[in-house]
Amino acid sequence: MKLIISEKEIAAGRIAKILSGNGVDEEKVYGVPIHHFKHGGEDYKVIGLKGHILKVDYPKEYANWFKVDPIELIDAPIEKIPIQKKIIQALVKVSGDADEIIIATDYDREGELIGYDAMQLVKEKNTIAAAKRAKFSAITPKDINEAFSKPGKIDLNLAFAGRARQDIDLIWGATLTRFISLTTYQVKDKFLSVGRVQTPTLALIVERELEIKSFVPTPYWVISVKLKTQSGEEFEATHKTKRFLNKDDAQAAYIKLGDMGTVIGVKESIREIKPLAPLNTTALIMSGSSIGFSASKTISIAESLYMNGYISYPRTDNTVYPSSIDLKEIVRMLGTSGQYREMSEAVLSQDTIVASRGKKRSTDHPPIYPTTVAGKDSLNGDEWKLYDLIVRRFICTLLPAAKVRNITASIDINEEIFIASGSNTVEASWIKFYPYYRYKDVFIPHLEEKQMLTVTGKDLLDKETMPPSRYTQGKLVEKMEDLGLGTKATRHTIIQNLIQRGYVSGNPLQPSEKAIAVVRMLKKHAEKISSPDMTSELEMYMDGIVNGDETKEDVISRSRKMLSEVMAVLKNEKEEISQEIKKGIKEDLIVGKCPAENCSGDLVVRTSRKTRKRFLGCNAYPECTTTFSLPQKGLLITTREECKHCKYPMVKIITKGRRPWDLCINPECPGKDEKYKNYKNNRGSKEASD
Repeated sequence: MKLIISEKEIAAGRIAKILSGNGVDEEKVYGVPIHHFKHGGEDYKVIGLKGHILKVDYPKEYANWFKVDPIELIDAPIEKIPIQKKIIQALVKVSGDADEIIIATDYDREGELIGYDAMQLVKEKNTIAAAKRAKFSAITPKDINEAFSKPGKIDLNLAFAGRARQDIDLIWGATLTRFISLTTYQVKDKFLSVGRVQTPTLALIVERELEIKSFVPTPYWVISVKLKTQSGEEFEATHKTKRFLNKDDAQAAYIKLGDMGTVIGVKESIREIKPLAPLNTTALIMSGSSIGFSASKTISIAESLYMNGYISYPRTDNTVYPSSIDLKEIVRMLGTSGQYREMSEAVLSQDTIVASRGKKRSTDHPPIYPTTVAGKDSLNGDEWKLYDLIVRRFICTLLPAAKVRNITASIDINEEIFIASGSNTVEASWIKFYPYYRYKDVFIPHLEEKQMLTVTGKDLLDKETMPPSRYTQGKLVEKMEDLGLGTKATRHTIIQNLIQRGYVSGNPLQPSEKAIAVVRMLKKHAEKISSPDMTSELEMYMDGIVNGDETKEDVISRSRKMLSEVMAVLKNEKEEISQEIKKGIKEDLIVGKCPAENCSGDLVVRTSRKTRKRFLGCNAYPECTTTFSLPQKGLLITTREECKHCKYPMVKIITKGRRPWDLCINPECPGKDEKYKNYKNNRGSKEASD
């Protein structure tokens, strides 16, 4: 019997169905589904895991935060702990009769480590079974049959790179988190998380926020005019000095303007807009962000589409299609759907199909592309949105550049020169089929030199420079990739962790005062932790493990030495660190100004001594006794924002597995939706503060 081990149950079911030709029997071992079928005259069984079935952790004697000095964790032993006991029991039992084990987990560091861990558990009972590896980038009949017809070997270097990451992240995360949390007395559910990749990522968000807060706008002035041709066509032009930095100069130019203008020059050019590169993970997250999906939601939907055979593997750095993919055949397949027929015909009508290419090329997985044609009724709403985006992106990478005519006219209005710019599409090509690309024509009439124009309006606009914008999740993932922070498989989870731990909220991402305090403290006392340099250096070493240039043990030892140097500094400045972070935590408890008449106090998150329940109370107590009840479940984030309906302060409630909830504290707010009214009616009396 041959045993196939896949990463998840849904993949196990699809693999069994494809290899068997649908003749699959299913049994349950310790409640875990086992798929049994015959293929090529041999018996096969398939078991699906739930991702990692083992985790890394310290032995129990290191579990007590108050008895173990965090520095001891740097060199403490690390164990592999079972986290999916039923699956492990089932795996060990069904593997007993196997003469061959085929690992069919996702082919990347995480997947290889998951498969390697499973294989080690199997070997405890079955030492003679041969171990093989099936590699595939799509769960389709073609890819699966090819992968299992010629399985290779488990890539130990890839697995050990994954294990090194696990160990290093545990060592850094546990040591720093315990130290910072204990130093500031933020323990149990209030602990302050610090991590090797998480913290420099948070530093990016905080640094941008501090830039915004310290930004001093510079005033400037813009002069624009409205013009009309003799035939009545209207358009706009702007002074050639795009920004006047001196108001007197702007006013002097504005006053000179008369009622007529003369065209003194017209330039036309054809500009090509090349199609976008094929999708890799980062580009997919950025595209998902443009249609309103968070980074984690985009990846979650993409994984579901992959597991169900609709798209290729969504964790890839590659932006160049390999020659092994039959691009024409995929286009023909998509053309069988009325939804995509026109765009497919546009690709197939070309004499030669030349795919666009990005800058990154790798051999593990191809760029993300559709593998099966799907109907709108076969997917839920969000799945369809992302699938449709992936299909259109794929089609557009196979079409020629769009062509746009750019027109620039120079116009003299009483010796002040104005510029009118316009554009119109000559050949829409891929833009026609990709609505996510923001482009529109700008009208300008046909103009000729010496043509007279009537000035129908003029404006002198006061403006000022704007601060840099906050990072969206998509832009942050792109920045993380540029700096070598995290990997294609981890970046979205890092952002999600920052949200779940109350460090950031919203999209674009805004840091809490606590987050600002933690980052400021680390920048002052341990720059290395908040800088991407150290993290990207370790990532380079882990890549070295994959390539066989480094050993897992050497890389982990190097990281321990780095952390020891950091901790020596932190321990010497413990008291100052404590005071700095406590100040930020205190700021985070302020929700906003107290709404009571004649009160200048702030509403602060408090906890009832009697019931231990949280509520809002005025810090001018006992002079002001204003209080508001709060939901008792979920992480509470203060936003310093006002309700648009009643101007009362707002808070954000984050509950794991649910969307963040923006809540106005005013129980009588006219903007309260029915969901909250029902929630308050049912729970409000129980959760009121003393």
